[in-house]
This record gives sequence, C-alpha cells and structure tokens, in this order.
Amino acid sequence: MTDMLASQDIPASDRVMADRRSRKAALGSFVGAIVDWYDFLLYGITAAIVFNSQFFPNVSPTAGTLAAFATFGVGFLFRPLGGVVFGHYGDHLGRKRMLVITVGMMGLSTALIGLLPTYDSIGWYAPLALVALRALQGFAVGGEWGGAALMAVESAPEGRKAFYSSGVQVGYGVGLVLATGIVSILSHTLDNDAFMSWGWRIPFVFSIVLVAIALWIRTSMEESQEFVQKVGTHGEHKVKAPVVAALRKHPEGFLLIIALRMAEMFTMYIVTTFALAYSTKNLGMSRDLFLNISLLVGAVSCFTIPAFAWLADRFGRKRVYVTGAVIGLLFSVPFFLAMEARSVVWIVVFSVMLANIAHDMVVSVQQPLFTAFFGTEYRYSGAGVGYQVASVVCGGFTPFIATALLGVDGTWHAVAAYLAGGCLVSVIVSMRMKMKAS
Repeated sequence: MTDMLASQDIPASDRVMADRRSRKAALGSFVGAIVDWYDFLLYGITAAIVFNSQFFPNVSPTAGTLAAFATFGVGFLFRPLGGVVFGHYGDHLGRKRMLVITVGMMGLSTALIGLLPTYDSIGWYAPLALVALRALQGFAVGGEWGGAALMAVESAPEGRKAFYSSGVQVGYGVGLVLATGIVSILSHTLDNDAFMSWGWRIPFVFSIVLVAIALWIRTSMEESQEFVQKVGTHGEHKVKAPVVAALRKHPEGFLLIIALRMAEMFTMYIVTTFALAYSTKNLGMSRDLFLNISLLVGAVSCFTIPAFAWLADRFGRKRVYVTGAVIGLLFSVPFFLAMEARSVVWIVVFSVMLANIAHDMVVSVQQPLFTAFFGTEYRYSGAGVGYQVASVVCGGFTPFIATALLGVDGTWHAVAAYLAGGCLVSVIVSMRMKMKAS
C-alpha cells in the first residue's frame, strides 16, 4: 500500500513541476514578445506620421512616405538573418539564452532611435543611422519568435499547445496597444510642433523600462525540457548546421509557412500601418482615427487570440485557420469601401473583422503548427527562419507595396486586390494540407 502511494506521489509531483515550467515558459515568452513587438511596431506607427518629414524632408510627401515605409521594410530584411544566427545557437545552446539576448538587443536599438538626431541636424547621416538601427531591430526580432514559440510549445501540456503558446501572439497585441497608446496620448497632449520635434522620441526611450522587466522574467525561466532531453544542456546531440538540416529534410515547411502567413501579414499591416498613412494623406482624415483603431484591435486581440487558440485545441487547428483566412478574403473590399465613404463606424467594424477576427484566428494556431514542421534538433532554425523569411515576403514591404499600388491608377482597387489575393492563397493552401487537432 505504501509503495502504491509513493508511486502515485511521484507522477503528481512531476505534474506540478511540469505545470509550473509550462506557466513560467508561457509567461516569459509572452512578456518578451510584448517588448519586441512594442519596439518593432512603434517604428511602423512613427514611420507613417513622423519619419517622412523628420528624416526625408527634401522629397515630395509621397516619396517621403515611400522612403519611410522602405526603412520600415529594412527591419524585415534582417529578420531572416536573425533567424539563422539565433536559430543556430538556439539549437546548439538552448532557447533561453537566445531569448535573453534578443530582448536586450531590441531594447537598445529602439532607445537609440529615440536619441537619434534628425536630417536638419546631421543631414543624410540621420536616415543612414535610422536604417542601421532598424536593421538591428529586425535582426533581434528575427531570433525572437522562434525561441519564444518553442519555449512555450515545447513546455506546454499535450492538447493545450495552441493555448499555452498563444501568449507569443498576444504579446503582439499588447505591444501594439502600448506603442499606439503612448503615441496617441502624446499626439493629444502635445501640439503638432512639439510632437514632431521631440514628443515622438519618448515612446522609444521608454522601451528601456520594458526591457528591464522582460530581462528579469526571462532570466528566471528554465530551459525547454524537450530540448534538454533530445539535444542536451550544451547541445551534446546537436546538428552541425541546423538550418541546412531543416532545408534538406523539410523544404516544404518553409513554403507552407510563407503561404500560411499571407492572410496574417496582409490584414494586420494594411489596417494598422498602410491605412494610417492612406487615410490621413489621401482622404484628409484625422490621424487619431487609425491610432485609436490600432489601440482597439490590439486590446481586443488580448482576448480573441487565446479564445481562438482554445477553440483550436478543442476543435482542430484547420477549422480555426481556414475560417479566419476566408473572413480576411471576404472583408478586403468592404474595408476600403468604408474608408472611401469616410464612415467611421464601418471603418471600425471592418478593421475589427480583418485585424481581430481574420488575423487573430490565423495567428492563434501558428506556434504549434509551424514548429511541428521541423524536428527538435533544428526546430529553432527551421521554424524561426521560415517564419522570418515569410515576414519579408509577406509583411515587411506590405505598406510600401500598397502605397506603390495606390499610385498606379490613384484608386484603392489594386490594394484591395492585393489584400484579397494574399488571403486567397492562405485559404487554398490551408484547405489542402493536414493539420493536427492539437
């Protein structure tokens, strides 16, 4: 009888410890994701309303906006490089170490942007320095998603991997709320001259506070037990070139990630970045409208993403993903019709449909879905690099491409077709592939 009780106590104890590790890994991934996305998205918001005039003043307003969005895209170009470097060492040395480095690097580059002199002070050195710091941001965030997703997924209980790893994407929403909220508050409390000259710098410097909190939490996390068991604490069973191994053994995984991220990236960046510039410069609407919409969708996503992740764990990832991609396809044109009509109510409704329903349903399943494409020994490299390459192909230049398409005939039709086309690709690919239920 005593032996029986003892044998029951050990599994119970193991379950408690495993649950504690799961929660701590989920929290660490969530908090770090907030910092990285706050920093990364803050740049996009500011690029739409400040950088065109402060760093590219000697060109036309349209060319200045294109230049500002081009620097926004530079960050995405360096994300695959960050995925390769951090993925390599993450597959060799562990997920935790890389996550500490990425969040520190991200915070430093963001704070330096807030201290950067403008074109009027140092001429063309200003936009060059801006591009360099944006590249460093991209390099850091390139290593973030893979490590954060893996820490959460590999530590999560079976059957709840989507829910436990959803914090990686909820961090995006919280980061968006923080970035947009601070910019919006400053935009309301400062006059335009003060905001454009120095007020925009405050959110960038504030990043230091968020980084300190994230570093404190991440240093207390335990390494992924799946990594420890299959690779070792010091990579004793490591693959020499993990990204090459991932490409050789699962080349289709990279293509699938690109196709499956189109619906996600197109919906979010057109609503939160392109539409901000388009509505203010082409439609004469207040910049506060889409700043407030970004606040709304970011806040709502804190509830919708985990809710959709819970549904995915219960009813299957494919159902949730396909539904979200179809909604993105259906509401592409109505979103632009609402903007052309300058109907604030319908703009808000369709923004929520694209950014909170379509987008959030799609991203709620990405962590367990994408990481399952690759083996543990090269998963950080495979999933991380695939995710970041998709960011370049599908997301980084979405505002730039949308602005360029707008200039083709001066109407929104080509931009709406671009958005709908991306969602259609995601729908077709997701319907043809098999996805695990949990």
